[in-house]
Amino acid sequence: MPNAAPTHRPLAGKAALVTGGSRSLGAAIAKRLALDGASVAFTYASSPGPAKEVVAAIEASGGKGLAIRADAADAVAVRAAVTEAARAFGRLDILVNNAGIAILKPFAEVALEDFDRMVAVNVRGLFVATQEALRHLADGGRIIHIGSINSDRIPFAGGTLYVLTKAAVAGFTKALARDLGPRGITVNNVQPGPTDTDMNPASSEFAKSTRQHTSLQRYASTEEIADFVAYLASPGASYVTGASLAIDGGYAA
Repeated sequence: MPNAAPTHRPLAGKAALVTGGSRSLGAAIAKRLALDGASVAFTYASSPGPAKEVVAAIEASGGKGLAIRADAADAVAVRAAVTEAARAFGRLDILVNNAGIAILKPFAEVALEDFDRMVAVNVRGLFVATQEALRHLADGGRIIHIGSINSDRIPFAGGTLYVLTKAAVAGFTKALARDLGPRGITVNNVQPGPTDTDMNPASSEFAKSTRQHTSLQRYASTEEIADFVAYLASPGASYVTGASLAIDGGYAA
């Protein structure tokens, strides 16, 4: 179910950048932040069509949207995207590190190339975007990582490499919160459980067994995760930092 436009816009006057925002969860986050009043830039790796659709949706709701082509594994492109977003809106208040990939296979079959690609996108890209954003991020800003509940619980085989990267994000969140606390910048890690995305559709064979691990016996919608991200970006979450927060339907209960 799509989000209804809020009557109160807690992010009015703010500017946000969402990495990997052209589809699925990233698109839901970008559109949700715009509904709350933020001007939203987002990156995409390829296929400009979906990116244009997200911008159109943001503008249709009265917001400002900007699509920037940048592969999360390309440090130069990521840095340039952050700079472009800050220049376009004249400021940067919120960074959502959503870009990520998943390679699931038995550990013995994981190639070094798999490792390099996963770390490049899920860890190195997040690190680069965050460090570059700090050149522009206002005091009292928000940094929100999209991790995974699988860094806490992994009830299936084949997730070693994915979990390694998401556990790194959880640790990075705690340490970075200490560094940035004096500036009033909060750093948090959203850990979704099974969510209906392009990478993990609720209609797949994998989902049939996975949903049984949740207390609610269902997958989350991307809008439900986006609502949680919007809360962390809001003034109401100003005292939440250094936390890895589960939104998992009881997956880790």
